[in-house]
Amino acid sequence: MQPPLLASPATTRCTGDPVEIACLAGIAVAVERTPVLRGVDLDLRAGEVIGLVGPNGSGKSTLLRVLATLLAPRGGTGRVLGATLGTPAVATVRPRIALVGHLPSLYPHLTLAENLRVVARLRGVADSAMIEALDVVGLAGASGRRADRCSQGMQRRAELARVLATAPSLLLLDEAHAGLDADSCGLVDLIADQVRKRRGACVAVSHERDRLSALADRVVELADGHALVAPRPSGVAT
Repeated sequence: MQPPLLASPATTRCTGDPVEIACLAGIAVAVERTPVLRGVDLDLRAGEVIGLVGPNGSGKSTLLRVLATLLAPRGGTGRVLGATLGTPAVATVRPRIALVGHLPSLYPHLTLAENLRVVARLRGVADSAMIEALDVVGLAGASGRRADRCSQGMQRRAELARVLATAPSLLLLDEAHAGLDADSCGLVDLIADQVRKRRGACVAVSHERDRLSALADRVVELADGHALVAPRPSGVAT
């Protein structure tokens, strides 16, 4: 079997260009000594939405954690929002990054409104902005309900409300459509488009290629720990 076509290090240069949101070159990550990412090259520009696909175990969630600055690579170099990975500088950009995992991440014994107020106080966002965001995602009537008494879809929408209110520069979505009904799935597209319009960027993981193709400017595939080449459309800044 022939190896996949890989982006060469020469085509992925972290130049510090103002439109650069993230740039990874030769990123390698091992989990419990098992290699997961084996030299990933990826660049992400302002106003761009990238779809990320690949089989289970290919490293999609791991790559999102690297981009979120939560996981330092053991090899390669990278920069996210101007901060070099693996350095103390990443702490300064983390407030500008939102990661929505494939499972909702809420305090179970707090209400939906209380969960969002915790984030509001940490981020310096007005409580009223969080309540307005709950209204946008259709949860105004359930704001006083405890998170552990909400469906997965409601918890997912609460997390999307958090993203709406905090307006991140880099949005990372791990199977964000999971648990949402057909009417609510459009919220993911709406939020990603808002990030794009304010010249941030988004990386979205999904097993649904058709949905990603409609959402993303380009789709990147992870295979055997590498990122396969995906061309950037002419409308995205380089």
